[in-house]
Amino acid sequence: MAKKNNKTQDEPIEKQLWKAADKLRQNIDAAEYKHIVLGLIFLKYISDSFEELYQKLQNGEGEYAGADPEDRDEYKAENVFFVPSISRWSYLQSKAKQLEIGKDVDNAMDAIERENPLLKGVLPKVFALGNLDPTSLGGLIDLVSNIALGDAKARSADILGHVFEYFLGEFALAEGKKGGQFYTPRSVVQLLVEMLEPYNGRVFDPCCGSGGMFVQSDKFIADHQGKVNDISIYGQESNQTTWRLAKMNLAIRSIDSSQVKWNNEGSFLNDTHKDLKADYVIANPPFNDSDWSGDLLRTDGRWKHGVPPAGNANYAWIQHFLYHLNPVGQAGFVLAKGSLTSKSSGEGEIRKGLVEDRLVDCIVNLPPKLFLNTQIPASLWFLSRNKANGKYRDRTDEILFIDARNMGHLINRRTLEFSSEDIQTIADTYHNWRNPDSNYEDVKGFCNSTSIERVRELHHVLTPGRYVGLPVEEDDFDFNARFTGLKAEFEEQLKEEEKLNELIAENLKRVKLV
Repeated sequence: MAKKNNKTQDEPIEKQLWKAADKLRQNIDAAEYKHIVLGLIFLKYISDSFEELYQKLQNGEGEYAGADPEDRDEYKAENVFFVPSISRWSYLQSKAKQLEIGKDVDNAMDAIERENPLLKGVLPKVFALGNLDPTSLGGLIDLVSNIALGDAKARSADILGHVFEYFLGEFALAEGKKGGQFYTPRSVVQLLVEMLEPYNGRVFDPCCGSGGMFVQSDKFIADHQGKVNDISIYGQESNQTTWRLAKMNLAIRSIDSSQVKWNNEGSFLNDTHKDLKADYVIANPPFNDSDWSGDLLRTDGRWKHGVPPAGNANYAWIQHFLYHLNPVGQAGFVLAKGSLTSKSSGEGEIRKGLVEDRLVDCIVNLPPKLFLNTQIPASLWFLSRNKANGKYRDRTDEILFIDARNMGHLINRRTLEFSSEDIQTIADTYHNWRNPDSNYEDVKGFCNSTSIERVRELHHVLTPGRYVGLPVEEDDFDFNARFTGLKAEFEEQLKEEEKLNELIAENLKRVKLV
């Protein structure tokens, strides 16, 4: 038993919390349960932040001399949400064992929304539903109470934010295919952000899901000693439930989400940020979306390189991203691998235009099993409005191809992720290639800097495998030796099967004799 306890104690706090929370789920579906758990984590975060400032105002020392701890404006000035008395964590925790706790939490969420317009329509009110046992809810409140003990806001926000992000990923795994609709795997987001390096400027995601691209951009800046306030984020999401998750995910990281908008028509029909010209676009749009209202948009001004097919939104998304980039902007996004080769309904001509206009900077081939909601092979596209802008070396007549299909490791039977080393290897390859004084070299089977002329020769197909070739070890592949080995293995298996059949026949004879 001692060994088991030690093992549990060695696990990160977020894993221990997830296991404990999952035990309390009982018969509630993961898709519904995530709003209960994530809602409580968010409530704990804003309550912790409020309580810390409340204490400073109450003490009235220094700059807080004479301040009223119940004055809403004091909290607004410090960018802290005001939490009314019935919504404070200490109050709810005191009622955690009572039968009416579900109604108390719903009332707490309503009160917070009334006091904070930025949170209007965002918080879940699902705690009094019949399928949530009050005892289980009380257990969850006790569990969340143990997160980020202490009164330091920075420490509390960091831990609670990390737990929130971890739980988003675990709920996505638990939901499987549906989970992928609101969550892009963390390692994919990290790779996009590490490659683009969005240090400052406007970052835009027109299909932002639960806001992972923004959180990772913010984290990237912090990790590289930059100034988080140097970036501003803009987003749009058509699924209201997912938008609510994004607003909470960003608020718990103290990221301004005022320009993250929801409308159920989506980015194509109702472009909320129509006049935005961003420095960076980072996105994971739905793969091969056939229900994007393409028939209604045949004459849209965004289609500078050709009208995308009504039955597939891939090239509509690409041109939508380009439309929102400023003259030196860059984009990094996930797209179905078929977009690299497709020639149907004019897609080949659009891709040709993108290549010939020197907009395609880099293509990364991804391994299978990275995404929860689809088995469709995927790739990363990196576009640059101006590949000779002086920030990096002039790559106008080149495209970098990276084949990362053999990278990553399985975290369960169905899901693969990139390690930190994988992400670093791919990102460094891209940076070395585009930087002026780099030490980039082509690596057979992995990366190749290819001329536009060569891409033209291959009819503007952008599959990395066409350009990087086979790894050196595979060039020396001995087909005859491998075939002989496989043949020997097969014959050995046949012999074993014959022996097994003979043994079964003998046993059957004995049974009949008896």
